Amino acid sequence: MHVRIREVQTLSDDWYLLRKTTFDYLRRDGSWQTMSRETYDRGHGAVILLYNLERRSVILVRQFRFPAYGHGEGHDGFLIEAPAGLLDQASPEARIKAEVEEETGYRVAEVRKVFEAFMSPGSVTERLYFFVAEYDPASRAGAGGGVHAEGEDIEVLELPLERAVEMMASGEIEDGKTIMLLQYAQLHLFR
Repeated sequence: MHVRIREVQTLSDDWYLLRKTTFDYLRRDGSWQTMSRETYDRGHGAVILLYNLERRSVILVRQFRFPAYGHGEGHDGFLIEAPAGLLDQASPEARIKAEVEEETGYRVAEVRKVFEAFMSPGSVTERLYFFVAEYDPASRAGAGGGVHAEGEDIEVLELPLERAVEMMASGEIEDGKTIMLLQYAQLHLFR
C-alpha cells in the first residue's frame, strides 16, 4: 500500500460530503510524506449526448448553475450542457435513461457507454460515465424541463452539430463534460 490514512475529518455534510484527510504517502524514492487533502464527495454521475445522424443534430440543455454564477466573474450562471445526473444508487445505464427523459423529455431504449472519467480528481471524488444515444422526434415522450422539486428549470435545445461546435469555440458552451461528448461526436459519430 502506498497510502496510510492518519485522520479523516468531516468538514461539511450538508449538500454533499466534504472531508479533510491527513495521510502518509509512499513516494517513489521510498520515503513517506505526510499530506492533507480536502475531498468533495457527491457520488458518481452519468452524462449523455443525444444525436440524430440524419438531421446532423444534438440535444443539449440550458440550466442555471449557481457555482458558475456565484464565482464573481460576471457569468450569468446559465450553462449549455449535455443532460447529466448523479447515479443515486442506480446503475449508470438505468440512471442516465431516467435522467435524459426528466431533463429533455426524450425516451431512449438503447444507450452506449463510450468512456468514464474523473472530471476534477484533485478535489472531487466523482467518476462520470459518458453515454451516447440516437434520438428521433418521435421518441419525445414529454416536455422535459427537469424535476421542479429539485429546483430544476431546464430549457431543451436541439442544435445542428456544426452550431454546437461553433458554440464551443466561441465560449457559449463551457461545460467540460459537454465539450468532451461533442468532440467524441465529431470524431466518431458524424464523420
